[in-house]
Order: sequence, then structure tokens, then C-alpha cells
Amino acid sequence: MKSPPLLDTHIWIWWMLEDPRLPKARREALDSLPSNHRPFLADISLWEASLLLSKGRLVIDQDTESWLALAASPAVVQLCPITPSIAAEMGRLPAEFHQDPADRLIVATARNKHLPLATMDRKIIAAKVTKIW
Repeated sequence: MKSPPLLDTHIWIWWMLEDPRLPKARREALDSLPSNHRPFLADISLWEASLLLSKGRLVIDQDTESWLALAASPAVVQLCPITPSIAAEMGRLPAEFHQDPADRLIVATARNKHLPLATMDRKIIAAKVTKIW
């Protein structure tokens, strides 16, 4: 079986909230992953989601901590913490690549763990610095 993808923050949020911006085929592929083969999530995505919630750019029907605990539970995703090797991989990304630190960290995580990245971020896709799922 192929490696499950690392989810970019927006893909994870769209999947969790059943947002129509996530194409049906991608949603079905994520939904069909077996319980012992969950997709990966860089832990910085928790911070990004919390920031979106605090700014009102993301609205949910429960408190932030409860939603994050559910959406990042082991039954849903495999969390990837920042490691020294992932931090070093960030430094190997081209200087002209995406200046957003969270996106750099997510891409570095995908590269370090040899995982395809589920993203619809045009800058990441166009940069061709990691495999896209």
C-alpha cells in the first residue's frame, strides 16, 4: 500500500468540515484510508487552525480545544512533530520558495518523511520541491 499523504492545513480543515472546496475524489480517498494507515499532519497545522479560528476566518460549532483534539486524534491523523531533521530540511528549501514559515515546515516534513503532500496551494505545487498527492 502506498504511503498515506501528509495533509496541508487547508486540506485537513476542508476534510474535517466537509468543505466542498475539497474535491470529492480526494475526500473519498481520505475517507477510505484504513484505520492503521491514517494520513499525516504536521503539528504546525494545529497552530494554523487555531489562528484561523481566533481571527474568525474559520468557524466551528464547538470550542477550539475540543475541535482540535477530535480533528487531530489518532483515529483521524498521525501527527508529525518538528524534529531536528525536519528543521534542517527547512533550511534546504530554496530561498525563493514560499516565504510562509508554516508552509515551509509542512513541505519540509513531507520531504523528510518521503510522503506525498495533499495540497491545493498553487505556490507549493508550482515550486516542484516535493511530491504532490
